[in-house]
Amino acid sequence: MAQRTRPTGRTVLVLLFDDVQSLDVTGPVEVFAGAEKHTPGTYRIRTATLDGAPVRTSSGLTVVPDHALADAPEPDTLVVPGGQGTRDPDPRLTDWLRGHGPRARRLVSVCTGAILLARAGLLDGRRVTTHWAYSGRLARDHPAVDVDPDPIYVRDGHVATSAGVTSGIDLALALVEEDLGRDVALTVARHLVVFLRRPGNQAQFSAQLAAQTARREPLREIQQWITEHPGADLGVESLAARASLSPRHFARAFQAETGTTPGRYVDRVRLEHARRLLEDTGDGVEEVSRASGYGTTEAMRRAFVKALGTSPAEYRRRFRPAPAQ
Repeated sequence: MAQRTRPTGRTVLVLLFDDVQSLDVTGPVEVFAGAEKHTPGTYRIRTATLDGAPVRTSSGLTVVPDHALADAPEPDTLVVPGGQGTRDPDPRLTDWLRGHGPRARRLVSVCTGAILLARAGLLDGRRVTTHWAYSGRLARDHPAVDVDPDPIYVRDGHVATSAGVTSGIDLALALVEEDLGRDVALTVARHLVVFLRRPGNQAQFSAQLAAQTARREPLREIQQWITEHPGADLGVESLAARASLSPRHFARAFQAETGTTPGRYVDRVRLEHARRLLEDTGDGVEEVSRASGYGTTEAMRRAFVKALGTSPAEYRRRFRPAPAQ
């Protein structure tokens, strides 16, 4: 079996500019720095601005870079964060990206950093993502870019783009896992007290975030109960009885307060639960279908094909992390 090739002191260069989102910078930096502490000599982490001067982030923090871009080392991994500064960037920044971006082995953006890469022509013909609030703008301004607003991150060849803020941590963990294996990435994740690893195909919004939170306590409790018991009887009659409401009143109140019907909410919760089990466990498809409330493997297969365009078995093959070599 082929041995995993470990990088030797590869440079991770993080681009800085005024009004950058601080977490877009510090999130990936902390991940790569944690991996370097675990496996010394793995990464050289550097930051750079156009002229080497400090920048002020959108939250008011001042960050002092290591280099001016003209003096920065050639990056193995180039990280382009987002923030308000991507709205009207200095043309020199775009020019530098256009010239140097293709030289990096991996080109990474966090949040609206994808807008800078698109301006430099580095995303044409590629499938990418960005923060949900800016995906429409990215698609409109750059029609040659295939924008998917749903995933938390997307890999397309050597280009990796991620959604808002914390998804940059998820993407950085995936890159560390690719370089050094799951054990190292898991150690870093534990130190940062984050999940390892939310798969890139995971939606930016879970069912709980996509739906509004109900105002009334009984309905909020029902939403939580559905999440915690996807394998239970979640029909309208059963849920209405739990909320001490008539089925008709419950269905109307639930939709009015959450923006979706009870059935659609249950469907999304069950799909998310099944996806997590397929990604993170070795449970058989039949066991996953029962635990997720589908009852039969055929019912789960139909739900997966309808929502994701693939079967549960194929989904597991594509998205379950491979064991470290």
